[in-house]
Amino acid sequence: MYDVIVIGARCAGSPTAMLFAQAGYRVLLLEKARFPQDTLSSHYIHQEGVALLNRWGLLDELRDAGCRPITHQSYEGPGVRIDGFSLPIDGLRTTYAPRRYVLDPILAAGAVAAGVEFRESCAVNDLVFEGDRVVGVRYTTPGGAAATDRARLVVGADGMRSLVARKVGAPNVIEHPRLTCTYYSYWAGVPANFELYERPGRWVGVIPTNDDLTLLMTYFPQDDYNAVRKGVEPFYLETFRTTAPELYERMRSGERVEQLYGTGHQENFFRKAYGPGWALVGDAVNHKDSITARGITEAFVQAQTLTGYIGENLHDDAALEAALSAYEDNLGDDAFSHYRGALNVAELKPEGRVELLQKLVGHQELIDRYFSTLSGACSIDDFYNDELLTLLDQS
Repeated sequence: MYDVIVIGARCAGSPTAMLFAQAGYRVLLLEKARFPQDTLSSHYIHQEGVALLNRWGLLDELRDAGCRPITHQSYEGPGVRIDGFSLPIDGLRTTYAPRRYVLDPILAAGAVAAGVEFRESCAVNDLVFEGDRVVGVRYTTPGGAAATDRARLVVGADGMRSLVARKVGAPNVIEHPRLTCTYYSYWAGVPANFELYERPGRWVGVIPTNDDLTLLMTYFPQDDYNAVRKGVEPFYLETFRTTAPELYERMRSGERVEQLYGTGHQENFFRKAYGPGWALVGDAVNHKDSITARGITEAFVQAQTLTGYIGENLHDDAALEAALSAYEDNLGDDAFSHYRGALNVAELKPEGRVELLQKLVGHQELIDRYFSTLSGACSIDDFYNDELLTLLDQS
C-alpha cells in the first residue's frame, strides 16, 4: 500500500513524486517509456521553472548536461523589434532549453534520490475503484505480467490524453478550439539566442539547446494543417525565408541534423483537477498551445503547488479535500492568465501586440517587464504599472 501513486514520470510526474517523497510519503512512480526517450517539446524552461529546479537541487545537473545557457531574448514583428530579457526569480536570470531525453531522466533521478520507487516500461491500463473513490492502479510490467497497487491518492501526470482523466470522467471545465500546428527540427552551426519572429499567420521560435544545436520551430494556423503536413519541408523553409530573412541566411550556413517533428493536435483546455482519491497535474489538467513554451514551467509549478497544499495532511479527509480544492482554485489564477496569453499569441495576429511593443521601444525596463510576463517573473497586472500607463496615455 502506497501513500501516493504517480502515473507519468516526465516534467509533471517526477517532481510531484519527488516532493511527496520528501514530505515523508511512500510513493510509486510509473512510466510507460524507458528513459532516456525523447518526446515532442518546445524545451524552454522559463525563470520560474529554473528557480524551482534550483530549489530542488537539480539545476547544477542540468547545467552539467551540456545545455547552453540563455541570457538574451528578442521579438521581431511587423515594424518592430525589441531585445532584452526577463527579470530574475530568486536571483536567477539565466534560462535553459534542454532536450527531453536529457531533462526527464534528471527529474526521475531526483525522485529516486528522494526515496521514490520508480518503475519504467509499465503501462497503466486501468484504475481501481471502491465506490466512486480511486484506490489504486492496474498496469502491465515490463515482463508482460499484470500488476495492481493501491494508494491513498493517485496522481495523473500522464499528459494531454490522460488515462486517469478518462477513467475518472474528468470533464473539461474550459475548452477552446485548436489554433496552430507546429513543425520543428534541430540545426548545427546556427548561432542564436532565444528569438521570436512573427508575421500575420506565421510564427518562428529559435531556442539554443544541448550539444551546440539550435531548435528552430515554425507555427501555422490550424486551418493550414492539412496543406502543411502534405509538404512540411517547403512550408517550413519558406516560413523562415519570409518571416525571418536574416535568420534564414544563418540557417543556410548551418545544417539540419534531424528529421522534422510536429503536430496539429494542440488542444486547449482545463480539466476538473481532482476528485475522490485522484488529482491531475501538468498537461493532464491544463493543456494549451505550445507557442509560449509554458508547458514545462507550469508542470513544475503545479507539482510544487499540489504537494505544498497537501503537506502533511494526506491522510486527513477534510484537510485533503481542502488542499485539493485550493490547488484547483490556484489553477484558475496564474495558470489561466498564461492560458489566455498563449491563446492570444496562437491567433497569429500580431497587430495589437505590435502596437503595444512599438511604444516600448527605448524603454528597456518596460521591455524586460514585458518579457517577464511570459516567464512568470511579473504578472500582467504588475506590467501595466503607472509608468506604462503614462507612456500609453502620451502615445
